[in-house]
Amino acid sequence: MIEIKDRVRNSALQAKITTAEAAAALIKPGMNLGVSGFTPAGYPKAVPLALAERMKANPFQINLWTGASVGKELDGALAEVKGIARRLPYQTNDAIRKQINSGAIAYTDLHLSHTAQMSRYGYLGGEVDIAIVEACAITEEGNIIPTTSMGNTASYVQSAKQVIVEVNVSQPLELEGMHDVYVPLDPPNRLPVPIVKVDDRIGTPYIPCDPAKIVAIVPCDIPDAVRPLAAIDDDAKAMSAHLIDFFQYEIKNGRLPKNLLPLQSGVGSVANAVVCGLVDSPFSNLTVFTEVIQDGMFDLIDAGKLDFASGTSLTPSPEGLKRFYANIADYRKKIILRPQEIANSPETARRLGIIAMNTAIEFDIYGHVNSTHIMGSKMMNGIGGSGDFARNGKLTFFFSTSTAKGGDISSIVPMCSHIDHTEHDVDVFITERGVADIRGLSPKERAQVIIDKCSHPDYKPMLQDYFDRAKAATKNAHSPHIMEEALSWHVRFLQTVTMKK
Repeated sequence: MIEIKDRVRNSALQAKITTAEAAAALIKPGMNLGVSGFTPAGYPKAVPLALAERMKANPFQINLWTGASVGKELDGALAEVKGIARRLPYQTNDAIRKQINSGAIAYTDLHLSHTAQMSRYGYLGGEVDIAIVEACAITEEGNIIPTTSMGNTASYVQSAKQVIVEVNVSQPLELEGMHDVYVPLDPPNRLPVPIVKVDDRIGTPYIPCDPAKIVAIVPCDIPDAVRPLAAIDDDAKAMSAHLIDFFQYEIKNGRLPKNLLPLQSGVGSVANAVVCGLVDSPFSNLTVFTEVIQDGMFDLIDAGKLDFASGTSLTPSPEGLKRFYANIADYRKKIILRPQEIANSPETARRLGIIAMNTAIEFDIYGHVNSTHIMGSKMMNGIGGSGDFARNGKLTFFFSTSTAKGGDISSIVPMCSHIDHTEHDVDVFITERGVADIRGLSPKERAQVIIDKCSHPDYKPMLQDYFDRAKAATKNAHSPHIMEEALSWHVRFLQTVTMKK
């Protein structure tokens, strides 16, 4: 067994060090498991792998609650043995996605800032039976020092009947002190979240935990299975350049300060590429108040452009993770990790004036956004934290390339097949073709700007023709649609892609 006694500083708790198999044996069919992790960062690995082996021999299912998506040793292993009955609040695993879309897993897609409170209220199907937490150490008092993410961990530990701690020796002890753990009281006792600057600390550097709750401590040496980021292509560079031009226009007109306002950026390659573009921008003394810290933010720190970043997860590429660990003494001075109900707090986002930057699967000519569903029916990943920031940011951007599937599909459509963010939540759309600033516009004005500025030349005539005929057919109605044609647009695209296959 891996030696972890030096990391378990509470001598009484050292008696609870055990194997992953023994800890997994504590998990019963139908239990609600609240686990650490937000993206493939800071999630338990040894116990889920042991649990999957147990399920393989004697099939049963549990309900899995996380912060967001997690790694292959958790989502992947449990999906492989069909061990998940219900999953929430966000996922990106292909096997889980297939089981969701076949009806084998009941998936509850949630705004990420809402999840912890809903779990404490009992809205999600009962209490947290067992919290499983990855830690880099346990303090003398029995409190838990998290690793590369916070997610919903602190709330799950607070609510859980029992706690299993995985002490992961692949995670450096230098992570200690990077966390700011604050779990708000629930109404009617809630107080304002006392963050007025991005670098404010309002909580503790550990997750408070009653040592009596801890039923098992498991050694682990499996590193986070972080994912590579796609290369920054010409489309991403164009979108980033459009964003920089827009910021400069806003500064010139007195609507943004020279160092902008705190930036929020979604997870993934497009979001990372847009942030990377700011390295060569004229902006400095930037701040970030977001969910995920990716490679682009390390680039900004290294370039001397970023003063401070607040998030809930470190989600770099494999190369970025090595870079972070190699320079952790410097990066830790400028990075803090908070629980996601604080990192994604709508009230805090509104008060700090967050600039929200997220990606869309598709958006329509009237400004509605689909972030979650393919063809209106098939779940992709989930809404994540985009809604927390989109409705409450000072400026809300959605990014997408103008086409998908190698140009076979327009990402701009007459009517979204599913709507996650309404026209009321969005200020600006950016594709590689240009910028549609839709602030203060009527629906028909928005439609023309989006078609003119953001659509691909191959699809612009089709969108314009639809819009013109819809206006004529409805006698210039407020949001003109030819409903049967708007809905059939997706079917035609699907047929085109299918025929090419």
